[in-house]
Amino acid sequence: MTGYFMHRAKCVAVGLAALVSTVVFPAVASAAQCGNDGSGFAAWVQNFKQEASGSGISPAVLDRALSSVSYNKATIRADRGQKSFKLSLDQFMQKRGGQTIISRGKKMKQQNAALFTSIERRFGVPAGPLIAIWGMETGFGGFMGKEHTLSAVSTLAYDCRRSDYFTDQLYAALQLVQRGDLSPDARGAAHGEIGQTQFLPANVLKYGVDGDGNGHIDMVRSKADALASTANFLRGHGWQPGAGYQPGQANFGAIQGWNAATVYQQAIAIIGAEIDGL
Repeated sequence: MTGYFMHRAKCVAVGLAALVSTVVFPAVASAAQCGNDGSGFAAWVQNFKQEASGSGISPAVLDRALSSVSYNKATIRADRGQKSFKLSLDQFMQKRGGQTIISRGKKMKQQNAALFTSIERRFGVPAGPLIAIWGMETGFGGFMGKEHTLSAVSTLAYDCRRSDYFTDQLYAALQLVQRGDLSPDARGAAHGEIGQTQFLPANVLKYGVDGDGNGHIDMVRSKADALASTANFLRGHGWQPGAGYQPGQANFGAIQGWNAATVYQQAIAIIGAEIDGL
C-alpha cells in the first residue's frame, strides 16, 4: 500500500496551485502549533477549525468532519518505518505478489474489457499499467486500508515533520467531504490515501474523474472512477498515447510521477507489460 514517501513525487505536481481554483486556503497553520506527540493534538484541531472557517469550507462540514478525529499512532509508526522500498526488485516483486497480480490482472483485463477500452480511448493509457497499479495498491480493491482517513491526515498535519504538506491534504480532504465525495467516516491507508488506487486527497481534487457517469467521484466503491482517475493522473504527468512505458521509454516518466520508489516504478512496468502481452 502506498504511503507518503511513494507519493512524494506527486506533491510537486499538486501543491497549492492545484487547489486554489476551488478553495482559498488561509495561511497554513499560522496559529495551530504542531507537535511531535499526541499531547497537543486536541488543541491543534480546535485552532485549525478556527483557521479553516475562512477557507470556504462550511462550519457544519468542519464540525461534522473533525468531531471524531483522533491522534493516530499507527499513522506515525507507518510514517517513520517504511522499509519495503529498500528491497531489491526481485524481493519487492515477491513481497508484493507480482506473479499473482499478473495472473489476476489478465483476468481483470478480460472481465473489464469495455471499461479499459473506454479509458484508453479517453486518456491514451492502456490497461496494463493501470491494472498493475490497481493490483499493487489494494489487491484490486480488496484491501484499501483500515485507518480513519481524516484522523490520519489530521495527525500528519499536526505532526511537525511535514505539517505544511499534510495541512494542504487536510484542506483537500475537507473539500471532498463538503462536495460529497468523501465520507467523514472513510477509512484508508496510513497517510490518508483514498480508494482502490490510493490517491492522496489533493490528487483526488486535481485528477479525480467520474468514470461511471453518476455525478460523483467515488474512489472507494467505483472501479471506473478509480481507474479513470489513475489514467488521468498518468496523462497529467506526461503520458503519450501509443508510446512505450518501460525504463528508458517515453512513458516511464509518468510512472515515475506515480511513485518515487525505483522498485515500485519497475514493478509497474514489468507487471503492466505482462498483462498487456508486450
